[in-house]
Amino acid sequence: MRNCCLMVLAIILAANLFLCGCVERKLTINTEPPGALVTLNDEEIGPAPVTVPFNWYGDYTVRISKAGYETLNTHRELKSPLHDYFPFDLFAQISPGRTVDSYEWTFKLNPPQPQDRDLLIENAKILEQQLNPGQQPEANQPAK
Repeated sequence: MRNCCLMVLAIILAANLFLCGCVERKLTINTEPPGALVTLNDEEIGPAPVTVPFNWYGDYTVRISKAGYETLNTHRELKSPLHDYFPFDLFAQISPGRTVDSYEWTFKLNPPQPQDRDLLIENAKILEQQLNPGQQPEANQPAK
């Protein structure tokens, strides 16, 4: 009878190891104004606010774009929590229950900077000369 109880206890302990908790990782990205298109590590993930699961901590490249605003190209780092380092990671994996690592980033988009009209026209002329190196700009051509 005693051996039977020990065997049942061993089975319960072994099952507990296989049915134990896990770590869920998720990242939420917000933008001001909302609705901007978010690209994370060259993968479009959708309009903000958007929440995505992730597997790895580290440096992420972020691109945020919305019509009427300057596109933001930057990067952010997700730092590993203590339970992701040895030996704590072992205990996080075998502990009962679920561990949730939740992170939230907020990015503010700037409206486009107003440009001086004369400077814009001068830059256009320079670009036109670069595209057509043998031609003179129309304004400088002699009248026929």
